[in-house]
Amino acid sequence: MSASTTAARPEPDEAAPSRPTGPRRPSPGSRLAARLSGGLVQFALVVVGLFWLMPTVGLLLSSLRAPGDIAESGWWTVLTAPAQLTLENYRGVLEDGAITGSLLSTVAITVPATVLVIVIGSLAGYAFAWLEFPGRDWWFVLVVALLAVPVQVALVPVSELFGWVGLFETTAGVVLFHVAFGLPFAVFLMRNFFAQIPKELMEAARLDGAGEVRLFTRVVLPLGGPAIASLGIFQFLWVWNDMLVALVFADSDSPPVTVALQQQVRQFGNNIDILAPGAFLSMIIPLAVFFAFQRQFVSGLMSGAVK
Repeated sequence: MSASTTAARPEPDEAAPSRPTGPRRPSPGSRLAARLSGGLVQFALVVVGLFWLMPTVGLLLSSLRAPGDIAESGWWTVLTAPAQLTLENYRGVLEDGAITGSLLSTVAITVPATVLVIVIGSLAGYAFAWLEFPGRDWWFVLVVALLAVPVQVALVPVSELFGWVGLFETTAGVVLFHVAFGLPFAVFLMRNFFAQIPKELMEAARLDGAGEVRLFTRVVLPLGGPAIASLGIFQFLWVWNDMLVALVFADSDSPPVTVALQQQVRQFGNNIDILAPGAFLSMIIPLAVFFAFQRQFVSGLMSGAVK
């Protein structure tokens, strides 16, 4: 080896600090803090969940107790005396024509109101997202502004209008009222969700010869499944649990279940052996719908609301 080569070779810098050869491992204290924080969060979530379910559990256990037991002690005594449980209250409610008829009336109101809001809201949302027409943005601002209109403001004028056209105290009138007040949120949600569809996909479908109808039914609707599911659940829960609109516009001879239970309170006072099973039957259907589609509800609501 030549002297020039030897002289050109740099000498190692012994004073330079050595570099770490791998990722830095967390200290035992940080690992313990992370485990404790995760455990605390899980414990807090469990406590919140138990508190949230406690009214439902209490209503269920109260509906399974005899009237004498209900009058003497609280529902939590069932935990130590399960012999109190009985199905007599449910047998009496199911034999009550007023309660069973009100459940059918609630279905007759909720299903059309939900389907119409989904259909009209999806069509309007597609139009606001992908069709060009004069004043499109201003019309959408007007629709969003209708979200701030409270239901109570429209009760008197709509009552006069329904009385004039013959829709007061009819199922059709209740359905139309729910559809009218459900559409602003439906249009807002569906428009924002449909606007997130890639423009290239829409243009490719148009180049393939797809018209607006085929584009809506074959491309937009399948992609909008989560938003449609969340909208349907939201509208279903709102209409099913409503009492104010039903109390004003529904037929007094065939009221929804919420009004029927309110009438039971007025007639029989604190007759909990009738009210508890009736209330639990009225809430079990929306609870089942919500828990069955809660993932679609959350994903669709978040996707359509953050655009």
